[in-house]
Amino acid sequence: MKKYIGESALLLNTVIWGGTFALIKNALADISPLLFLGIRFFLAAAILLPFIYTLVKKTDKNTFLAGSILGLFYFLGFATQTIGLNYTTATKSGFITGTFVVFIPILQTIIEKKKPRWYNIVSILFVIVGLIFLSSSGDNLFQFIDELGSGFNIGDFFTLLCAVLFAFQVVYVDVFTKKYDYMPMVFIQLLITGLGGFFGTIIFSSAGLEAVKFNLNTNVIFALIYTSVFASIIATILQLKFQKVVSPTKAGIIYSFEPIMAAVLAFFIVGEKISKFGMFGGVFIVIGLLLSEILENRNEQTGKSNDNS
Repeated sequence: MKKYIGESALLLNTVIWGGTFALIKNALADISPLLFLGIRFFLAAAILLPFIYTLVKKTDKNTFLAGSILGLFYFLGFATQTIGLNYTTATKSGFITGTFVVFIPILQTIIEKKKPRWYNIVSILFVIVGLIFLSSSGDNLFQFIDELGSGFNIGDFFTLLCAVLFAFQVVYVDVFTKKYDYMPMVFIQLLITGLGGFFGTIIFSSAGLEAVKFNLNTNVIFALIYTSVFASIIATILQLKFQKVVSPTKAGIIYSFEPIMAAVLAFFIVGEKISKFGMFGGVFIVIGLLLSEILENRNEQTGKSNDNS
């Protein structure tokens, strides 16, 4: 039962995260990306602090270090994705970022010495095919494949680095939440990511990589409130509380639902069209998750039968 509750909580996270794309897209016309990131996560940490001040005050150095590592990976993931978008297309960025689902089982094998099951590998292949379809613009899959193979540039490299960093974050959530109290780590991760956003804004603007822009209006305020409260505080609590009962590889497969949720919510919020290939992509990702769930349950039942025999 715990596993199903955990998986449901992570699936809910993909709905919450999916809702951020349309809101942030509208807000970024008036605020620069890293400054938005800094305000979003720092505001989230400030809102959360009064509720867990006693826990944070008692936090030992190991828990603080664990939360800081999670925050560092989280911030660097967002930062490298932002840099990459300056040099590559949104289509390639979306697909390459989604490949973090491939890196999770590799990192889990290295860090936790846990090899993924064969059915997880099959599920990941379905997810990758789904991501290819989802990333194709319009109804032209061949155009996307041509674009994907049109040359690996510096933007693609930074986006690939982003995927690896997000995969590290997912795996280390599994490692740390089994050792330390998750609530102080939630606060520390939010704080470190927020501070990273502010420092990143200063560094990027000085290097000419990102011009500082801030026009406070309804779009920016609403996006900050939603992303701070729901996509940062609630989503981070759900991830750190429930991911420990789900394997990182399975969590990665569940998180691949995020672009599906983003596409559906973008359709309802800003009227963005979902292409036929996008729909096919969603079907492949759903099949990947269902395969993982069905085969995992069958494997567990087989294991129990062998134990009883």
